[in-house]
Order: sequence, then C-alpha cells, then structure tokens
Amino acid sequence: MVTAASLIGLLVLWWLISVVADSRVLPTPPDVFAAFWRDAVTGELFFHLAMTLYRVVTAFVLAMVIGSAIGIALGMSREANRFFDPWLILFLNIPALVVIVLAYIWFGLNEAAAIGAIAVNKIPNVVVTMREGARALDPSLSEMARVYRFGRKRTLRHVVLPQLQPYFAAASRSGIALIWKIALVVELLGRSNGVGFEISLYFQLFDVAAILAYTLAFVAVMLLIEFLLVQPLEAYSTRWRARPA
Repeated sequence: MVTAASLIGLLVLWWLISVVADSRVLPTPPDVFAAFWRDAVTGELFFHLAMTLYRVVTAFVLAMVIGSAIGIALGMSREANRFFDPWLILFLNIPALVVIVLAYIWFGLNEAAAIGAIAVNKIPNVVVTMREGARALDPSLSEMARVYRFGRKRTLRHVVLPQLQPYFAAASRSGIALIWKIALVVELLGRSNGVGFEISLYFQLFDVAAILAYTLAFVAVMLLIEFLLVQPLEAYSTRWRARPA
C-alpha cells in the first residue's frame, strides 16, 4: 500500500512539474504513454524489449557462473588470492565503456561481442562478493561434515551453499541492476536493435517522450523479474532460516 502511494505521488509530482515547465524536455505522463502505445501497437517496442532482455539474461548467467567459480576459488586459497588480487583490482577499475569499445574492435559488431562485453563488466564485482562469502565460511561446519562423512555433494548442498546464499543473492541483486544499464550502452554503440538502440535513435530525433517510454517499459520488466522471480527464489533458498530451532 505504501509503495503504491509512493509511486502515485511520484507520478503526480512529475505531471505537475511537466505542466508547469510546459517544455518538450519534460513531457507529461500521457505524452509518454502515447509514445509507448504507438510502438506497442506495431509490436516494435516488444521486439526491442525482448532483444535487450535476451542480452541481459545471457550476460547475467555467464557473469554469475564464471564470477562465482572464480570468487569461491580465490576465497578458499590464500595463495591464489594473493596472486590474482592485482588482476581483480585492474579489471574492477577499467571503465565499462573501454571494455565495450575494445570488444567491438577485437571481435566485431556482433552478438557475441555485445554479450561478452556486458558479462566481463560484471564478473569482477561477482568475484569480489563471492570471494568474501568463501572467506566467511565457518570451518567448524566443514569439520562437522567431515566427521559425519557427508561426502562432497551433501557438504556442498547442506553446508557450503547455505552459507554462500546471502552473498550470491547480493551479487545477483546488484548484478541485475548493473547489467541492464551496461546493456543499453552496448546497444547504443554497436547493435541495430534493443532498447539502447531505440533510445539512441529517438535522441537524434529529440523525442524525449519515446526515450522515457522505452526506459520505463524496460524498468517495468526488470521490476517484474525482481518481484516475480528473484524475490521468490531468494525466499525459497532461505526458507531454512525461518524453521524453529
């Protein structure tokens, strides 16, 4: 209820400011909806949303799998962490724009380069988060698993993964927010479809209403994923915490 009231308040504030300003720079909500409906009726908006979502999901999965594996390995090995830490710091500080431009120069203006550039920009952040999770593993629980002869699979499922889950959730949550923003830049620079491409096109036409329509449409998609997929999965994976002792 509070969330709905807050969003309605923001909409009303936007509407009032746009009416007072009376400028093309800040269109009213009805103008933005008209731009949304114009491209939605033709199916163009949904096509570009789907292309961006495909790149976001693919890059997200790659970044989480690769980043988690590297991060856990570094967190469980002091020697490996000491050796690769300078590499990690370097990749953390390379601007996303540089990675995108180099990917297009080295591999061409294709889907592999686009998705790879998005994933590479996120992997270092996942590595850092999961490394800290691996460092925080309770050695007494691992010792207990050895005493009771859990085996590798049971130890991983019942001892290691529950402890890493909060770190995995944090990496996932921040990853979704970061990856889709990088995806728009990737599309703006080198793809012929997607939300980023459409925003670039409407920027040249100075159509602010269409820019906001595509932006808010994709934000709505990401919010649906958050509420319908990410949060339920997180609640399911942490259900053991709610069990009585």
